[in-house]
Amino acid sequence: MKKGFLLLALMTSLGISAQKQWTLDDCINYAMQHNIDLQQIRLTQKSAVEDVKQSKAALLPTLSASTNQGVSYDPWDDYSSDKVSYNGTYTVSAQWTVWNGGQNTNQLKLSKLKEQDSNLNVLESSNSVQEAIAKLYVQILYQKEAIEVNRQSLETSKKNEERGKQMLEVGQMSKADLAQLTAQRASGEYSVVEAETQLSNYKLQLKKLLQLTGVMEFDIADPSATDNQALADVPPLQEVYETALLQRPEIQSAQLGIESSKLQLKIAKAGWMPSVSMTGSVGTSTFSSSTYSWSKQMKTNFGTSAGVGISLPLFDGRKTKTNVQKALIAQEQARLTLKNEQDNLFETIEGYWLNAINNQEKFRSAVASVDSEQESYDLLQEQFNLGMKNIVELLSGKDKLLQAQQNKLQSKYLTILNLQMLKFYEGETMKL
Repeated sequence: MKKGFLLLALMTSLGISAQKQWTLDDCINYAMQHNIDLQQIRLTQKSAVEDVKQSKAALLPTLSASTNQGVSYDPWDDYSSDKVSYNGTYTVSAQWTVWNGGQNTNQLKLSKLKEQDSNLNVLESSNSVQEAIAKLYVQILYQKEAIEVNRQSLETSKKNEERGKQMLEVGQMSKADLAQLTAQRASGEYSVVEAETQLSNYKLQLKKLLQLTGVMEFDIADPSATDNQALADVPPLQEVYETALLQRPEIQSAQLGIESSKLQLKIAKAGWMPSVSMTGSVGTSTFSSSTYSWSKQMKTNFGTSAGVGISLPLFDGRKTKTNVQKALIAQEQARLTLKNEQDNLFETIEGYWLNAINNQEKFRSAVASVDSEQESYDLLQEQFNLGMKNIVELLSGKDKLLQAQQNKLQSKYLTILNLQMLKFYEGETMKL
């Protein structure tokens, strides 16, 4: 008996651990590590870091070593008994671009801006994933409660059907009226199945965001979403927008785009400027025809050289002018991109704000409506059982109650979601 109890406890424990209840924080934290889109953007971020290193290295001199080994054959050389000769050259050379109109230094600044932009792209994608997760999470919460409402409605329909059968037996109800009660019960069963199907679809979408393709069982934790959360104060629209302008990564990225376009213009204009470079080399050579030893030749033939070069562009087939004009166009495009991002941000926040305001008002009305419809339906049911109300009035009252309950749930969760989104755009952590 004791062993059986321990086995049952172990199985229960394993079952609980296998059916993890995912909180919103769990979902977000897991997605930040496993979402494929985010992982791909992080790889782009690493690539931008390498570009910065390359731009820094471009400011330094280049150094290279080379050697060439050759053989020659002179069959008609009457002055040497050795018709085959060998020679070798050994060179170490360096080159340094001292100045090229600021192209290298501006390219380094541009690479750093692109690195910052790649960091912002990671944040922007992270925000998008979090928003998508929160929306699905709330939809699942709503759908769960909707299923419970439909089940309660179904139980009432079953009781009404049973009551109708009893009334039919004593002659207080016709078969036609009973058929309507049966149809309502069947409709209730269909509504429960439909709501459960929708719940499964939302869970499937959330699993896809989390990359949980191999996990069969999945469910979320049910936070206590109270009515007071839906009745919280809605922050002022302009206040949310102004706060978001200072910290949203898409706005900062667009601002970096303007800075990048300015640097690109400087780089393009540098094509009209002269460039200065320095070169230097050391080298030696050996010949098999020489009377000196190899080491003696290496020392005797050793030499060095250094030089300064200046290149002045005179005519480049309009290449530089074209680059400058394109840079000016890109600069204007960057300004328009920033304006567009600001407008999109305001539109998004305004949408959440209006939805929060409207759904909050709907929720207040729905709360009163549910109480009123519940009281009305309870009275109708008593009167129906006493034969004072007909089947049409009972069914109509039940439909009104169910609709009021669904409206209350929908407006409640939509208000909570939109309020949370407004807080998220103000920089707060996503939570429910």
